[in-house]
Amino acid sequence: MLKSSLLLAALLLPVFSAANADDYKAGDLLVSDPWSQELPPNAPTVAAYFVIHNQGETPDRLLSVDTPVAAKAELHEHVMQGDLMKMQQVPSVAVPPKGELTFAPMAYHVMLLDLKDRSQLRDGQHFPLTLNFEKAGPVNVEVSVQKAPPMTGHEHKHAQ
Repeated sequence: MLKSSLLLAALLLPVFSAANADDYKAGDLLVSDPWSQELPPNAPTVAAYFVIHNQGETPDRLLSVDTPVAAKAELHEHVMQGDLMKMQQVPSVAVPPKGELTFAPMAYHVMLLDLKDRSQLRDGQHFPLTLNFEKAGPVNVEVSVQKAPPMTGHEHKHAQ
């Protein structure tokens, strides 16, 4: 009986591990679903997206982002100015306590500028991204490159 239970547990472990394969934890923060859309030919920039869950009682702040695939990575947001939607760089992004913050198209996102290694920006590839938080410190994630945006049930939440 014990052997069959252990065998079943060993067989199910990869299934349970895969369910959270795109989750990265540091302190009270959990970063999930990091992704980027496949780089179009001759595109000078590409964006990266993810969701930050703050499971703690205190706020944190995303200060900067680094990646070896680009010379520069900037935090950006989309804002309405009159009748136009504009993208602008922001110095940091607050992550509310007991809340989540979604980086997504037409919301907060990471712009990767002066791309270095385009081979990692094709469908099915992955590239490293380091999120630098004020309290949680650096969080290393693997960004999944996809042809189309993933289907998620996350709402786009903004915090300042």
